[in-house]
Amino acid sequence: MPARIVCPPLDEHTTRSMKGNRRKDTSPELMLRKALREEGCSGYRLQWKVPGRPDICYPGKRVAVFVNGCFWHRCPSCDLPIPHHNSEYWTAKFEANVRRDAEKIRLLEEDGWTVIVAWECEIKKDAGSVAQRIKDAVTGGSKT
Repeated sequence: MPARIVCPPLDEHTTRSMKGNRRKDTSPELMLRKALREEGCSGYRLQWKVPGRPDICYPGKRVAVFVNGCFWHRCPSCDLPIPHHNSEYWTAKFEANVRRDAEKIRLLEEDGWTVIVAWECEIKKDAGSVAQRIKDAVTGGSKT
């Protein structure tokens, strides 16, 4: 297990903001779950106890969905800048997040899971198409 980043952000407002971030039931996750229900793709489990604790999981079908925030998980489409204040801390933190995400995906895929990463920006843009992508994985690509 990699060492935790020990240098906290220096600004108390940043610290308070980081502590206020939810681990589950985030706005993008709730939007996606609503879209999944509308697609008739219910029966999922939340925070299932497999490597990485996927946000949404279909254990019987071995489909795991991670709902990633663009800022924290470094969305390749958004390419958000690293904060200027305390940039060494943020660079190390983001690199650790990306490594941890890759490791979670690797462990699940090695165990035979289909892993879908749903980015915050794509859910906000079109949650229905993300839900359809998940439904296709769950149903084996059928459109029923």
